[in-house]
Amino acid sequence: MELNAFGIAGVACITVICYLAALAIKQTPLANKWLPTICGALGAVLGPVCMAWVPDFPAGDPVTAVAVGIVSGLAATGADQLAKQLKKAD
Repeated sequence: MELNAFGIAGVACITVICYLAALAIKQTPLANKWLPTICGALGAVLGPVCMAWVPDFPAGDPVTAVAVGIVSGLAATGADQLAKQLKKAD
């Protein structure tokens, strides 16, 4: 089994885009409790888009692409919380 960097980079791109979207949403009056839902939904949309455009994306069908996107979007929320907790620890 050969690991192609482009496929993994597509997953990382989804996470980064969702993270940046979460940072932008934090600047609005929208409650922060909606951030995981928004990041997951944005990831669900970006997963099939990446499957269509990124060679060797780690999903062979649209359902798996949506699942990969949702997990990537939720990983962005986790990264945000990790940064928040590390700031709190200082």
